[in-house]
Amino acid sequence: MKNKSNRLLLSALLGGLLFSFLFWEERLALNLLIYSIYLIIITYLNPEVIKDTKFKIYGLAHLLAAILVVVNNSGLTLVSYYMSLMLFIGFSHNQQLRTVFMAFFTAILQMITVPFNVIRNLSEVSIGNFNLKPVFKFVKYIFIPVVIVVIFTCLYSAASSVFAHYAETFLTNIAKFFENIFGFIFEDLSFGRFMHFCFGLMVTGGLILAFFDKSLQKIELNFKEQLFRIRRNLNQKTIWYEFTSVFTGNLLTKKLALKTELITGLISFGALNFLLLFLNGIDIWWLWLGKGKNLAETNYSAELHDGTNALIFSIALAMVVIIYFFRGNLNFYSKSKTLKVLTYVWMVQNIILIISVFIRDAYYIEYYGLTHKRIGVLVFALLCIIGLATVYLKVAKQKTLFYLFKVNGNIWFALLLVFSTINWDVLIVKYNFAHESSIAVDPDYLISLSDKTLPVLDKNREKLHATSSKAPNLTEKRAIAPETNYQKMLDQRIGYFKERYEKVSWLSWNFQDWNTAEYFGLNKK
Repeated sequence: MKNKSNRLLLSALLGGLLFSFLFWEERLALNLLIYSIYLIIITYLNPEVIKDTKFKIYGLAHLLAAILVVVNNSGLTLVSYYMSLMLFIGFSHNQQLRTVFMAFFTAILQMITVPFNVIRNLSEVSIGNFNLKPVFKFVKYIFIPVVIVVIFTCLYSAASSVFAHYAETFLTNIAKFFENIFGFIFEDLSFGRFMHFCFGLMVTGGLILAFFDKSLQKIELNFKEQLFRIRRNLNQKTIWYEFTSVFTGNLLTKKLALKTELITGLISFGALNFLLLFLNGIDIWWLWLGKGKNLAETNYSAELHDGTNALIFSIALAMVVIIYFFRGNLNFYSKSKTLKVLTYVWMVQNIILIISVFIRDAYYIEYYGLTHKRIGVLVFALLCIIGLATVYLKVAKQKTLFYLFKVNGNIWFALLLVFSTINWDVLIVKYNFAHESSIAVDPDYLISLSDKTLPVLDKNREKLHATSSKAPNLTEKRAIAPETNYQKMLDQRIGYFKERYEKVSWLSWNFQDWNTAEYFGLNKK
């Protein structure tokens, strides 16, 4: 145990040094991949980490996410990187976890409790007969009071400007004192760089020092994926019971409570099916068959934009309603077959509703072009289809809510990695320029995208001007600005990229910046 603690603390120290070297005044790119390789190696060498299939899957997933940062270097790839890192750490140190949500939460908890984990490991460090345990017994007593004092100092500073002034003056003097000492000892090393190393040490320690309390893992082990009929003790009251009794009165105490819930479900799903049938009929007539395109009184833009948001929310709410009614013993009630049929019909109708969302978004893209938000609508509609499919499995196979979280969490994470492989910014710019004759080009939006789009924008300078939408029955018109404005804006963007590219080293290398630099003939000295 002592040797293990020594190795882990030494690995955290080396990781802090590596962190400072890789990320100081650099962009996130190749340095993230190098840092991830270091973390994976250290975690693999940790004897407490079981190298099972789950460790390999999420380790490879994180490595893929780090490579995608180097290849695509987008905001989405960074999200997938941090998400995969948290899942890898969570599953590595808690091998019995089954859901990505709990793995993510335990990894965050491990990061937050870095000071406790460090103190615990330092107290086990020994060099010969010397150990630090007596020292950290004292630290243990003062750590919590210090944290409490810091929290209340922040609160009192927010409440009183005078108190905040004195607190700021006090902290500034302390900072100057340590900065003078640090500058005297290390003349060639800045205080900011030292603090950056400390931050890296804290981050690395949080990633490789496991949280010693496994209670969350034990709690999740109690959750089941298969539903079983439970005979409830009516004398034992739960929080959920007390909440629902406000709306149901004494129905819950009666033997006919399950039958009452069945009747309530039949009425609810019957009415909802009729309501959704009416809405789907309208959508099929106006959207699927294209009759709505010829309505002069229809504000097509508002129909597409506002209607899509409402439909997506309704689909998510539909899944919540289904989960509510099939949360318990109603799954095993012999007379619930009709309710299940109505539920399946409502699921099919919601699929039709999702198809309408796809059509609405497709019309919007047809007339206005691609944007991140319109792509996001398509992605969310896809997630709704997946959600409905898993909800169907829950009802048909009598699964639990935990099963839904487990399956959907894994699918969402896999889709996040898949979508990170696509260079969305370049795809958007190329699509909009390719369909410039039929869509409303928004040059302000296109120029606002990332630097990786600069070569495509430069190649299509003549198309970089605002145009009006070709959509029927649109009342709004976009003012067309002079083309020279956009040319100057593009030139400024190119100039900013050149300045930024020259400031960073090979640690910030990524394929997209390299490709843009090659296009503009930039060669680093």
